Amino acid sequence: MDQRHLDSVSRAEYYNPHEVLGGHLDAAVPTVAAIRALRPLARRVEILTLNGVHEARHEYNGIFMAVVPAVQSDGGWSVPDYRIRTTYADGTTLVEDDPYRYLPTLGDMDLYLFGEGRHERLWEVLGAHVRRFDDPMGGADGTAGQPLVGTSFGVWAPNAHAVRVVGNFNLWDGRRHAMRELGSSGVWELFVPGVKAGETYKYEILDASGRWVMKADPMERSHEVPPSTASIVVDSVHGWGDDRWMRERAGRDPHAGPISIYEVHAGSWKRGMRTYRDLADDLVPYVAKEGFTHVEFMPLAEHPFAGSWGYQVTGYYAVDSRLGGPDDFKYLVDSCHRAGIGVIMDWVPAHFPKDDFALGRFDGTPLYEDPDPTRGEHPDWGTYVFNFGRREVRNFLVANACFWLDEYHIDALRVDAVSSMLYLDYSRKPGQWRPNIYGGHENLEAIDFLKEATATAYKNNPGIMMIAEESTAYPGVTTPTDSGGLGFGLKWNMGWMHDTLAYLREQPINRKWHHDEITFSMVYCYSEHYVLPISHDEVVYGKGSLIGKMPGDDWQRFASVRALFAYQWAHPGKKLTFMGNEIAQYGEWDHAGSVDWDALHWAQHRQIQGFVSDLNAMYKSHAALWDLDFDPAGFQWLTSDDSDHNTLSFVRIGRNGKQLVVVVNFSGEAWPDYQVPLTRAGLWTEILTTDDERYGGSGIHNGTFEAQPGRYHSRDWSAKITIPALGAVFLEPEN
Repeated sequence: MDQRHLDSVSRAEYYNPHEVLGGHLDAAVPTVAAIRALRPLARRVEILTLNGVHEARHEYNGIFMAVVPAVQSDGGWSVPDYRIRTTYADGTTLVEDDPYRYLPTLGDMDLYLFGEGRHERLWEVLGAHVRRFDDPMGGADGTAGQPLVGTSFGVWAPNAHAVRVVGNFNLWDGRRHAMRELGSSGVWELFVPGVKAGETYKYEILDASGRWVMKADPMERSHEVPPSTASIVVDSVHGWGDDRWMRERAGRDPHAGPISIYEVHAGSWKRGMRTYRDLADDLVPYVAKEGFTHVEFMPLAEHPFAGSWGYQVTGYYAVDSRLGGPDDFKYLVDSCHRAGIGVIMDWVPAHFPKDDFALGRFDGTPLYEDPDPTRGEHPDWGTYVFNFGRREVRNFLVANACFWLDEYHIDALRVDAVSSMLYLDYSRKPGQWRPNIYGGHENLEAIDFLKEATATAYKNNPGIMMIAEESTAYPGVTTPTDSGGLGFGLKWNMGWMHDTLAYLREQPINRKWHHDEITFSMVYCYSEHYVLPISHDEVVYGKGSLIGKMPGDDWQRFASVRALFAYQWAHPGKKLTFMGNEIAQYGEWDHAGSVDWDALHWAQHRQIQGFVSDLNAMYKSHAALWDLDFDPAGFQWLTSDDSDHNTLSFVRIGRNGKQLVVVVNFSGEAWPDYQVPLTRAGLWTEILTTDDERYGGSGIHNGTFEAQPGRYHSRDWSAKITIPALGAVFLEPEN
């Protein structure tokens, strides 16, 4: 052997250690094989084959070599199966399998697809994977009758000079497990026999600047609980029980059905929830009882800083370890599905933090992040921005979306901070950004990435949803990609949220001067397919709780919360509210605390909770409230201009022609004999009022009444009813 190669291999710095280590037939004498092993500090090394024991001689700087007889089969001569027995100076003896006798665990097609940015199941080939083989010599230590179990490791680091895998299995000394680079792909690979699920590991990288750095696996499936930073080998054993849910999901269009979402921060929903399994046992029955169709989790990918709420991700393929491992989270999702509840998860491809152990400068270069300093960092968040124009990075992210939808049966991804990806000048002053090739401020590469992510997710996972949190008026967010749009199914209506809450903060006596704020949403309502959110962002950092935003005394504030829920659920668009809103807790959200469940000792909070449950039940059972959410045919104003009474009335219409009339009074006074335009003759029945005594209201009811003929507000019928103060009523015509 060339001594320069031996020297590089002995220092575990050679790009292809398999070329030297392991077994190789003698080209001149194919009936024998040379087997080399790197065993620093060994006193004696022996090669064990089925035919006997072969002493290895020390060749160079911890490299030992033995010549053994080759074995003959129909295919010719080959290296025999073997194990390595090493004796150290202290008398310790170990029998081990050799990583360098195994073929690569990634195929040429995998490498080609990844290089093209088109490997849609990338998580199946990169990262750590437990593998099992039958072997004539048994387990990794030569134990007869045992299957051979080990873990394959694969990582992308194209600018690294060398990569090693380290962990407890090699006492964090990477010289024993140097990886090989597979051609020009930039992928490094090694199969390590004997490494099983639960082992911690990292990659030790000789980076582009010649420094050895320790990095967690970008494709890790699990991670040590922070502040520890090692990756964990995973071998999932969860048996899914949601077959029916998944079959039905694949056959339906979720955007066309009722959607009411309960947004949850898993770590602070309830004190005492130590694992995802605990959460499943308490959260799932609660969400089912309250009648929500979906639960949305704030990001549950691995993040080092709890105060980021999960929005600064370091492990994009790892579930947050604070509440357990992958199978624990699968149990939670499975439990939701068995209870008929869909699961949405926040996904954060917009940026990632600069922690040394994670993605930043992974191989000593801006690998995952954009190398352009005007595009590679977020000035507001102090984080890196992905290089959306690089094929492998785009593949990493697109496959990640598919991973959560496929591996964890997630039903929808809500994509965070889409606006920050769309614009080159996002949060940047003049001179801090450069226009695109057409002179505009759009980030063309990020736009292409978003289109690819949504199209690939929908193609591979029928029945799922992709939801955008996008705060500007960028056109076509929910337009299909084949029509030039971004391809999302839904978009958060941030304008509706801000306008509605701004209106409700006003004293009722002043609301007449702000009436346009509560009606403006219908001007653009059908420009996108919207979700109406009252999210975590509105009840934190001094903004106050939902009830804390409402003016007046306690009765007025509780009534206002009920009126807001009624208006939100009646307005075109899907619905979302954050945990704690449904009980009108007084305190704003604290990620280190819990929902104020003690508030339920008081009747007013239980009454709000009961109202939300009844509202959800009515919502799901009346298609008029959701059937044509995205079609102007599903909504008609009855009165939109009654600012003097702070009152709105409108009709919701279903695909089958069924109707519900909704009247909302945001004033502090009840309006007796209030004339409401109606859409048809006959009997009408009040099916829900926010003023019911059960909900803490004053008990104003309208029962069943008859529409009277006569032109009023362009309608041929009307009726005089009583509209409660800070209340809403839902009216249904007799069929």
